[in-house]
Amino acid sequence: MKRTILGVVLAAFAAIGAFAAGSAHAQNFPTKPVTLVVPWPAGGSTDLAMRALADATQKHLGQPIVIENKPGASGTLGPAQVAATAKPDGYTITQIPITVFRLPFITKTTFDPTKDFTYIAGLTGYTFGVVVKASSPWKTFDDLIADAKANPGKIKYGTPGAGTSLHIGMEQIAKMKGVKWTQVPFKGAAETNAALLGGHVDAVADSTGWGALVNSGDFRLLVTWGSARTKNWPNVPTLKELGINLVANSPYGIAGPKGMDPKVVKALHDAFAKGVGEPAYAEALKKFDQELAYLNTADYEKHAAQQIEEAKKLVDDLGLKKN
Repeated sequence: MKRTILGVVLAAFAAIGAFAAGSAHAQNFPTKPVTLVVPWPAGGSTDLAMRALADATQKHLGQPIVIENKPGASGTLGPAQVAATAKPDGYTITQIPITVFRLPFITKTTFDPTKDFTYIAGLTGYTFGVVVKASSPWKTFDDLIADAKANPGKIKYGTPGAGTSLHIGMEQIAKMKGVKWTQVPFKGAAETNAALLGGHVDAVADSTGWGALVNSGDFRLLVTWGSARTKNWPNVPTLKELGINLVANSPYGIAGPKGMDPKVVKALHDAFAKGVGEPAYAEALKKFDQELAYLNTADYEKHAAQQIEEAKKLVDDLGLKKN
């Protein structure tokens, strides 16, 4: 009996010690660099914008923020690895593209967006558009649609992955216009741009990683997907102007693995909240035609829940639901 009582007492002291250590960790966070996983290839619009944000935020955090690129699985490979293997200590966090909310309804995944992440903050969204080579016969998006209607399945379009907003959006457009075209998934802008330049696809639906090639005259931007014309390419019409009732900008944010201490979450949130206000980050957003849409932790949690419900319905509507 004495040994049993002694064991209980020792266990209690151990638990108190662990709690105290955890509290001390949260109070002193951070004491070393923080890794920010970007689930897209280096050099694309997301990567460059996130690097600018890391640079702008780290001085407010008091420790370096190191970017680690983990592309794949339509932008969900990195978040999946963070959910599965990262300690909930705040030292490994990840960008959360909208595919994290959508892909589990399309295919089997190792993560559940409703319970495997600690959502920290919302950041911004993309400007999407469809580009073709400048030498192509399609001068307008209506030309591309007319060709797709006359030749079902012939036109191949590249995207940064199956289940991404670009893939879903192009299939929504196809359904609205009664056409069929063929998606070719890639890992990001570097691959989609190369595929279009090489003639491996006829068009690319992607975020503004194509911007430099549009500006250089190599690509022709046919349409953008926002609610209004872009600041960088104001002569290009939106989908809505062409009679296609679709607006998409795929908002994204940052999160860590489940179980993070609220004090650590607050420290990260507060640093990023200051980082998004830095002029250097504003310039990066301007370059890629993204607009700031910051959400605090509570609002981002609500946003994530809403996006998950909307993704489920959209996948059902398009017949992409996993068996």
